[in-house]
Amino acid sequence: MNMHGLLSNLEGRWLKAAVASASNTNDRSAIIDMADYESALFVTSIETATATGVATLKVEQNDASQDVGMSAVADALATRASIANGDLNGKLLLVEVRNPAKRYLQAVRTSAAANIAFGSVTVFLRPRRFPVEQGDTVAASAFVSD
Repeated sequence: MNMHGLLSNLEGRWLKAAVASASNTNDRSAIIDMADYESALFVTSIETATATGVATLKVEQNDASQDVGMSAVADALATRASIANGDLNGKLLLVEVRNPAKRYLQAVRTSAAANIAFGSVTVFLRPRRFPVEQGDTVAASAFVSD
């Protein structure tokens, strides 16, 4: 097993489908149990942005695996306002949380002011034990090193 590649050191998971263009999105991802992980990097794309639209990806935490009681992780927020139609299209929002205070995390995508469409939410997890085994949301993977 090669321990130098990212596939051996990070677990990838698909968390939530894309969200249609709206100015009032408030969409939560699946909840991640961080018991065996040190760090989580949440990723979503901005598919379309309308001028003045505000796209946000934030991370919430909880002691229980449920939406009720989720609260924002301090400073775990990536937000960007669109200046002109399409200027954020194809851009990413990234938020990483290392050693969270609470066991369960989820990503939340929000839009405000004008329409934003988001791509799917993915998380890359850094485990406490290696090598990593990819979870059931990964259909296939390959590693090449020349």
